[in-house]
Amino acid sequence: MSRTARVERITKETKVLVEIDLDGTGQAEISTGVGFYDHMLHQIARHGGFDLTVRTVGDLEIDAHHTMEDTALALGAAFDQALGDKAGIRRYGSATVPMDEVLVRAAVDLSGRPYVLHDEPPLAPYIGPVYPTSMTRHIWESFGQSARITLHVDVLRAARPGGHPDAHHVVEAQFKAVSRALREATAIDPRSQGAIPSTKGAL
Repeated sequence: MSRTARVERITKETKVLVEIDLDGTGQAEISTGVGFYDHMLHQIARHGGFDLTVRTVGDLEIDAHHTMEDTALALGAAFDQALGDKAGIRRYGSATVPMDEVLVRAAVDLSGRPYVLHDEPPLAPYIGPVYPTSMTRHIWESFGQSARITLHVDVLRAARPGGHPDAHHVVEAQFKAVSRALREATAIDPRSQGAIPSTKGAL
């Protein structure tokens, strides 16, 4: 069974193409025009074990908001499409990921019911020249809504005693934790015998 998807999202503000293979090997071809965002999407591919192509052209002359939001929406839609009826999947996944002084927990339920909770400390306003840290929450909200999943992301620890949070580490640890949780949740459960993991019979 092929668990792949191709999603195009075209608006007056952006043009996005996302292709995904949930049963890949972590290969990625990413280009959004926002360098740090590209780096984060590479984390999703590598740590999720997904083959992922993302090509976004957006109105970066205004700011990065539309580019990042629409990419997240298309990525979520691709996940939802690739999962199909979700027969045989594990459904739930969680991961706690350390990155030096930072510790992040992510939990996911591929429930068909979009609900996102995100908790992180105040961070420096930008990572690199064009990644606004205020967008991280919006990325998870956009992705979760479009993928139709329940997603909790909590930054449990963010700085050494007496220090300040390193925004790069805080955000990267989130992407790695979510990727690992998604890897677990999308995996095929050999004990399920192809059943849909819900007493309702549908997700």
